Amino acid sequence: MSKPVIVVHYHELWLKGRNRDFFLAKLSLALRRALDGLSLARIGRPGDRLLIELDDEAHLPAAIERLRCVSGISSFAVARIVERDLDALCRAAWEEVEPEKFSSFAVRAKRSDKSFPHNVTEIERIVGRHLLENLRAAGREVRVNLNHPELTCRIEIPPGPALVYARRIPGPGGLPPSTGGRMVCLLSGGFDSAVAAWKMMKRGAHMSFVHFYGGGARPGESSVHVARELVRTLTPWQFTSKLFLVPFEEIQREVVRYAPETYRLLLYRRLMLRIAEQLARRDHALAIVAGDSLGQVASQTLRNMVAVGDCVRMPVFRPLAGDDKLEILEIARRIGTHDISAEPFHDCCPVFMPRVPALHATTAELDQAEATLDVRALVRRGVEGVQTERFRYAAGRVEQVESLRTQPA
Repeated sequence: MSKPVIVVHYHELWLKGRNRDFFLAKLSLALRRALDGLSLARIGRPGDRLLIELDDEAHLPAAIERLRCVSGISSFAVARIVERDLDALCRAAWEEVEPEKFSSFAVRAKRSDKSFPHNVTEIERIVGRHLLENLRAAGREVRVNLNHPELTCRIEIPPGPALVYARRIPGPGGLPPSTGGRMVCLLSGGFDSAVAAWKMMKRGAHMSFVHFYGGGARPGESSVHVARELVRTLTPWQFTSKLFLVPFEEIQREVVRYAPETYRLLLYRRLMLRIAEQLARRDHALAIVAGDSLGQVASQTLRNMVAVGDCVRMPVFRPLAGDDKLEILEIARRIGTHDISAEPFHDCCPVFMPRVPALHATTAELDQAEATLDVRALVRRGVEGVQTERFRYAAGRVEQVESLRTQPA
């Protein structure tokens, strides 16, 4: 039996024109980093796909799981390398199909190397007939369905050996890691902000995380442990992460003491954005990411989001603005952050909540509400109190590699 390999398909990268090689190089690098510690023999590029060869077949299950977290992959499959011969293609196709359970099938061939003497129609007809005869001889009730087959046996003829596989595994899509620039995400610990970060990471952005925390109401209820676990879960998508932990309760108390109650929550958000902007500039990031969903809560009406965002010059991305809660929760379950965010923790934002929060604040109203605050001093206090934690994904594990207190500028 031929040695199994992994065929990696990409889709969106084909739209990159003259920049395609840059993105493919980044995708190849991401594959190598994801497979670190496994028996990787080589990564080739025959035609319009990437081909991963492993030295040890025992590492194949781990490789499959790791590839699920590599953005830029449209789909991938465990394939067989086969001699460029129709009899060899038929034998390999049968070995792929025979253990599977299905009631209908089709054969799909792709010939990127036109020097192969048989065209696509011939390959599909000959291999399909061979499979049907063998299946019927084995007493299996199956039929050919070219439009909606339950199983598709795929044959690819690139330059070099042929490839045969029967099951494709969906990839996350998007763009390879570290192709979209650096951003900083406001990470609350809830469902939304982690999903917002993941959406931007899938577009190639490299994310650092800012988490604002207060003292827990009871021991063990601090939000810091939730933020750490979320960062650990998201780090495999980009291999390294920073988590900025900002003590925020004393800053909130200043807002409660001096600012109008109805604007209290919006002023918290403004201070968070200002602190995040300072940290983003130190981190050479170009934008801030927030988990706001339009109209989901009082602080996320359109007017409130505009009035809050006006306090910073750096762009604020809100990738969940058009998503509802059910859509957000579905993604959270898929990427593994749902159960972490569902844990009980002490969220600093609901502390000292106003009885009647403003729904349609303007920039001018919030500017006036802040007039009694020393905003620069509060931002400086937040930045100087930051603790930075660094995480790294290597050999299939996430480890915390550093924790330090930020020094005053």
